[in-house]
Amino acid sequence: MFINNMYGFRGQKMYDKCPHCGFTFEIEPGYFYVAMFVSYAMNVAEMVTMAVGTSILTGSNSPWLYVGILIGGVCVLSPFNFRYSRVNFLYWLTPGIHFDPKRAVDREIVLTADLSSKQELESHHH
Repeated sequence: MFINNMYGFRGQKMYDKCPHCGFTFEIEPGYFYVAMFVSYAMNVAEMVTMAVGTSILTGSNSPWLYVGILIGGVCVLSPFNFRYSRVNFLYWLTPGIHFDPKRAVDREIVLTADLSSKQELESHHH
């Protein structure tokens, strides 16, 4: 789904279509705006987990410790949340969208056939 690495300086970029099966990811304009709500839910779950973990591991009552850990955790996990909120929204929360192995296999066969015919043409020309 994504063109570049999760943690990089180029930002998060998505393919328009799946390079394997040709599926169009953005089904309609603004489709992934709803993924912000999924990202919000992921952030809440992660922050609660980090806060409980910090409380159990340190037993501290210092609000600055919690603020530092939670802000640091949110910053570190934001690329993960961006990607997987879209993945979860697209594949788990959108009705009617399912992985179709036949579509992927058909495309793979076509790509393999195209590659082998191209190699045959090149071998005949040399």
